[in-house]
Amino acid sequence: MRTQKRNNRYSDENHNGYSGRSGDQNESGDQENSGDYGKSGDRGGSYSGLNRILRSGAVQLLIDKADDGTYREFLDDWKWIFSFGKSYRKEIVCYTCIGILSSSLTIVSSVACKYLIDIITGHEFSMLWLLAVVMVASMAVSLIFTSLVSRYTAKLTIRVNNDIQKIIFERIMDADWMSLSGYPNGDLLNRFNNDVSAVASNAVSWIPNLIIAVYSFVASFCVIFYYDHTMAWIALASAPFLLFASRYLIRKNREYRTKVLEVNSDMMSFETEAFYNMDTIKSFGIMDHYSRNLHGWQELYQKHNLDYNLFTIKANVFSSLLGAAVSFAAFGYCLFRLWTGSITYGTMTLFLTQRATLSNQFQSLVRILPGMLNSAVSARRIRELIELPQEKHIPEESENMAKAAEKGFEVRLSRVGFAYEKEKRVLNNSDFTAKPNEIVALIGPSGEGKTTLIRLILGLVHPEEGMVSLVGADGGEVPINADTRRYFAYVPQGNTILSGTVAENLRMAKEDATDDELVEALKTACAWEFVSGLEGGIHGKLGERGKGVSEGQAQRIAIARAILRDAPVLLLDEATSALDVRTERRILRNLLQRRPNKTIIVTTHRPSVLDLCQRIYQVKDGTLTELDEEASAKMVMDF
Repeated sequence: MRTQKRNNRYSDENHNGYSGRSGDQNESGDQENSGDYGKSGDRGGSYSGLNRILRSGAVQLLIDKADDGTYREFLDDWKWIFSFGKSYRKEIVCYTCIGILSSSLTIVSSVACKYLIDIITGHEFSMLWLLAVVMVASMAVSLIFTSLVSRYTAKLTIRVNNDIQKIIFERIMDADWMSLSGYPNGDLLNRFNNDVSAVASNAVSWIPNLIIAVYSFVASFCVIFYYDHTMAWIALASAPFLLFASRYLIRKNREYRTKVLEVNSDMMSFETEAFYNMDTIKSFGIMDHYSRNLHGWQELYQKHNLDYNLFTIKANVFSSLLGAAVSFAAFGYCLFRLWTGSITYGTMTLFLTQRATLSNQFQSLVRILPGMLNSAVSARRIRELIELPQEKHIPEESENMAKAAEKGFEVRLSRVGFAYEKEKRVLNNSDFTAKPNEIVALIGPSGEGKTTLIRLILGLVHPEEGMVSLVGADGGEVPINADTRRYFAYVPQGNTILSGTVAENLRMAKEDATDDELVEALKTACAWEFVSGLEGGIHGKLGERGKGVSEGQAQRIAIARAILRDAPVLLLDEATSALDVRTERRILRNLLQRRPNKTIIVTTHRPSVLDLCQRIYQVKDGTLTELDEEASAKMVMDF
């Protein structure tokens, strides 16, 4: 249904059905995140107090937070953001000083330019060369400082970005499976990339940029005020006038940009799904249908892009006319003052350049507030991941089990009860045993809990009642936890082969494995017979999802990878479903003969391996039952 809705969405004439997605970007690349702080922008008339005039989403958020007492959350988020800047205090101070010096030299250059113009128009050449040198040197050094600030910003932002991503990645990898499963992969990637980028860019630059902007604004105003009070107030008034006049344009620009990004995102999803399901599309002979859908998406993308382009043209014309009107007003006042002899040509030039600087710095100051709020939203979204419950670890007891690993482990479930949701029980009062040198089968209808049992055994989820444990030959017993996972090798359902060589895929399980060990594992998994025929052998390239080999061959490589790990317990979750019966049985026999003391647990829908199993457990209606010999024989026949 989701695919069909996406494929036909372009036919909606109103185009109003866009679903909001976190991580959409506005025209300047800033995130428009939804979260505890809401969204900045048009609030449909819900502004209060003085903000009814300003109509600023950022200001309204601060007003709302004052009303509901949640400033503490905002401050906590920014305290967390600033914590990443502590390691770079010296660089931040240096960055701020360089920015202030750069702004100062820009003003010095403007003042030198004023006196240079006055000297030339007054035919007083005694200080001409000195002022020319001062102006050029100031501009050159200012340019160098500006470049240094840009370089500093890039380096610090990348370093902080990497620091935060490293922390998040490690926390996600060690997060409790149940807690993490509530976050879709797309949302995790969005937080990992876009939200981290938003925080990193502000963690080290927000305070320096604020200080530099305030200094530049005040310094420019003081310079103009020194030469002419009226000029200073005109320059100050023009900045907010231009800003407020452009609010509508900024909001509309964001709306158009968002539509373009959304259509582009959906079109990319359609294209990805089409390429991913190419075999299915070809087998149904519906290539024309998908071509028509692609054409529809292209038309919709073209429409929104051209609408956006037309708006941009109109906005640029309007902004240019508005800016020209303000500039002409200031220019007219300067001409009047010049005509009356109240100012010189140099003063007029200084006023016009500093007026533009004052307006730009005012806009920079106002943009800082929405940037703060967006960063706080991103910080909260990142902190949600960092604060996820972590997996259960029992390192010392799990380490002690290493001595007993060679003799194998018994996997034991004792009176286990489990539910993903309280009202939907998956298992009730269930017992299970799998011992070394045994193949134990888990059978039952789809959706009854076989994969859940595998998750319990791996310690990805934990029982609400009872215990899942690993028992050594010496009787030592440890509850299953994240640290016992190293004693397991797992082959999940589906294709798990990555792009790269066969050797690279296998060495995921054992990085220092020799080529001989790789070949041995492939032989045990009955995969060497076709891998040896590949161009390059174990160094032969495989495409994404094992492109270049069949589904059954990909499964055998995945099994070889698990064998290479040489863990005491091997879990095969429908891992032989694409193999023929003869190959399936050969692999299981090889495992018992070549890898002694292995505990092998398989989930299966096929009868071909059941007669090789020492135990068969049936999962049905929330109950795990061990079948006796008679029931097992009947089950084989029923299969």
